[in-house]
Amino acid sequence: MPHVVTQACCGDASCVFACPVNCIHPTPDEPAFATAEMLYIDPDSCVDCGACVRACPVGAIKPHTKLGEDDLPFLDLNRMFHAEDQPGLTEPRPSQAPVERLVRLPPGARLRVAVVGSGPAGLYAADELLKQPGVSVTVLDRLPVPHGLVRAGVAPDHQETKGIDRLLRQIEDQPGFDYRLGVEIGRDLTAAELAAHHDAVVYATGASADRRLEVPGEDLSGSETARKFVAWYNGHPDCVDLDVDLSGKRAVVVGNGNVALDVARILATEPERLAGSDIADHALAALRRSAVREVIVLGRRGPAEAAFTVPEIVGLLQREDIDVVVEGVDLDTLEDHPKVSALRAGVTRTPDPSRRRIVLRFMTAPVAVLGRDRATGLRVVPTRLRGLDGRTVAEPVGPESDVEASLVLRSVGYRGEPLPGVPFDQARAVVPNVGGRVLDRVDGDVLPGAYVVGWAKRGPTGFIGTNKSCSQETVNALLLDAAAGRLVPPEQDQRALDALVRSRGAAGIDLSAWRRVDAEERRRGQEQQRPRVKITDVDEVRRVAGPAGGRRRGR
Repeated sequence: MPHVVTQACCGDASCVFACPVNCIHPTPDEPAFATAEMLYIDPDSCVDCGACVRACPVGAIKPHTKLGEDDLPFLDLNRMFHAEDQPGLTEPRPSQAPVERLVRLPPGARLRVAVVGSGPAGLYAADELLKQPGVSVTVLDRLPVPHGLVRAGVAPDHQETKGIDRLLRQIEDQPGFDYRLGVEIGRDLTAAELAAHHDAVVYATGASADRRLEVPGEDLSGSETARKFVAWYNGHPDCVDLDVDLSGKRAVVVGNGNVALDVARILATEPERLAGSDIADHALAALRRSAVREVIVLGRRGPAEAAFTVPEIVGLLQREDIDVVVEGVDLDTLEDHPKVSALRAGVTRTPDPSRRRIVLRFMTAPVAVLGRDRATGLRVVPTRLRGLDGRTVAEPVGPESDVEASLVLRSVGYRGEPLPGVPFDQARAVVPNVGGRVLDRVDGDVLPGAYVVGWAKRGPTGFIGTNKSCSQETVNALLLDAAAGRLVPPEQDQRALDALVRSRGAAGIDLSAWRRVDAEERRRGQEQQRPRVKITDVDEVRRVAGPAGGRRRGR
């Protein structure tokens, strides 16, 4: 009776280290881990001990006898990955996965570290640091609420994935941890001031900008980025007033990655199905008034080259309330591929006009966003694939055509943004670094005491759990530098930093104050039988937070 990894897998890899027989792959030290869409259990090696179930932070692992109807495709996906003809596996495999090993600080050593960014990457880094005695960590964020994309990026109908906030809460509960939320580097503090109050600073600022289509009309009102739309329905304070026109019958999403499928699925979901989630109240009200019946998701290439993952498309195809239609390719004529196979198996139901539908239109590229004062549609052109300099590119062929739509969402990738006073590689849109150590310029020298994790370090790749191994590498570098005496002791203490923050009018919400906000959101949610009701107004967050507790716990 093997266990099975299902759609909610976050790639955290805690299950890998918990498994006594090394049957979960790829492991963080295997090349395939960097590009894997999820982790997979080998049914022939699994001894059914259940250790992985207890280790998984999002409840993604189940015994095969307890799989629901929607989980059954993952039984085959786990088995197929471990079949002999599957690429990307390291052979031979040891009987036990590698044990996590961190550098140890010398006895009696003390470190005060600031982490800028409170998403998974920042909190994983804090967790690794707090495994060391004598280390205290203050996590800063420009927003008055923490948890980054777990709070503001994961779709509200993916509550299993949002369950990783339980792990984040456990990290927060460790002695030596504290927050200073609502504090922005470059506005409330300079990077130099932050460094002067800490032995080291770890930047975990993510990738908060969008790649552009570079087509005429993309800046029209009604043409928005999927990132902002996701932030809008998740209650991100920056996007509560986003102009979202749902008055037409059709919306178009350009790009076909997981974020594109998320926004298409939310637009096509019956609003009452979302009413029990943590979707923002303003978004739920707008979706209840929505006239959208069809969402077209455009991809320049074919299904095998699509950016969405197999788990995500399988999850969409399981939805009985949404029709999924494929256009632009004949699935029966395509070579076998896991994504093609998933579509062949899933797109079999006869469309019902009473249901909303998502059209996956492959081999189609945008030419221009149409409209004068606001977007009214998209001009598109068919494409074909050809090899060019060792790459496969999609080139336009055939006549252009117009697609009418009241909303156009661009979902073609994220980019990092520079932080004032912190080196930045404009070409790669990351903080220049070697193994997490920040460089003073591209191809420059190591900047003592400065480190980077997550998307700011490696670009917008991987999943929530990918940040764990990424953070381990960076924290190891930091601890090596500390042990070697390469860190400069801080000039001033935490109280001096707090006084500086208060003098500049920043919120400085600490852990105890955040927990008051968290409790109030959960209380409001309980009244409506929802996980929480998010407080999206910054001033209201500050009122509910009240005064900071003023004292760090432990250490």
